[in-house]
Amino acid sequence: MQAFSNSVRAEGKTIAFVPTMGFLHAGHASLLGLGRKKADVLVLSIFVNPSQFGPNEDLDAYPRNLEGDFAIAEKEGVDAVFTPKPGDIYPEGYQTYINLEKLPDHLCGLSRPGHFRGVATVVAKLFNMVKPHFAFFGQKDFQQLAVIKRMVLDLDFDIEIIGAPILRESDGLAMSSRNSYLTEEQRKSSLCLYQAICKAHDLVTSGIKNASAIVSEAERIIKTQPGARIDYLAVVDQDTFEDVSILDKPCLFALAVIIGSTRLIDNTILAPSGSSN
Repeated sequence: MQAFSNSVRAEGKTIAFVPTMGFLHAGHASLLGLGRKKADVLVLSIFVNPSQFGPNEDLDAYPRNLEGDFAIAEKEGVDAVFTPKPGDIYPEGYQTYINLEKLPDHLCGLSRPGHFRGVATVVAKLFNMVKPHFAFFGQKDFQQLAVIKRMVLDLDFDIEIIGAPILRESDGLAMSSRNSYLTEEQRKSSLCLYQAICKAHDLVTSGIKNASAIVSEAERIIKTQPGARIDYLAVVDQDTFEDVSILDKPCLFALAVIIGSTRLIDNTILAPSGSSN
C-alpha cells in the first residue's frame, strides 16, 4: 500500500481516502463520490477493526460482503482497495495505541470504553499506510469525526479531513451497515430515532431553548417503542461534547438507542433562531 501511494505521490498526484469496515451502502458510496471529485487517485480501505470493539460487542457478527463491496468500489471509480488482515495491522507484540484525553469522555465513549482508542489508533495507522492528502468520514459518527480531526491536529498529520452529511433511507433512518441486523418489526421501531430528531427541530423552531425539555420529549417518543432502550440522549456543545442546558448557539443533539440487540446512533445540529452554524 505504501509503495502504491509513494508512486502516486512521486507523479505529483493527490490521493483521496475513504476508510471503512466494509458492507458498503449508499452512505459509503457518497463518500467515495466526494473523494473521486477531490483527488486524482481514490483509495478505499475495508478493515473490521478489532481494537474498537468491546468484549461483548458484535465483532464476529459484523456484516461482511467483500464481493458486494468490490462492486460498489468499481462503480464509484475506486483506484485501489486496501484490505489488510488483523495481523497486518496488529502484528505480534504490538503495543502502541493513541488515547485522546477529553473527547472520548462523552456519549459513545462512556458506553463503549476503549472504542475511540481503537478508532484513533487504526485510523492513524491507515493514514501512515495510505498516505492520503484527503480523508472522508460520515457525520453520522459525529464524535468519531471530531476525534479524528483532533488527532490530526494534535499529531500534525498533513491530511485534510472532510466530513460528509448523513445519508438517510426514504423513511428517515440513518444509513448504517448495522441496519441489516434489524428484523422487519425492529426496522419499524427504529424510526423512533428520526422521529425524535424531527421533534427536537420542531421544538427549537417554536422557540424552545431548554435542552432538558428537548431531551424529555425525545425520550417520550422513543419509549413508545416497547423494544427500544436508550443508551443516551444528549444536547451537547458540538466541539467539546459537554452537556448544554440552554441552546444559545447551534448544538449537537445526539442519540444512541438499542433496538432489540442492535445499537443505533444518530445526530443532528439544532440551531436556535438568530444563530448560525
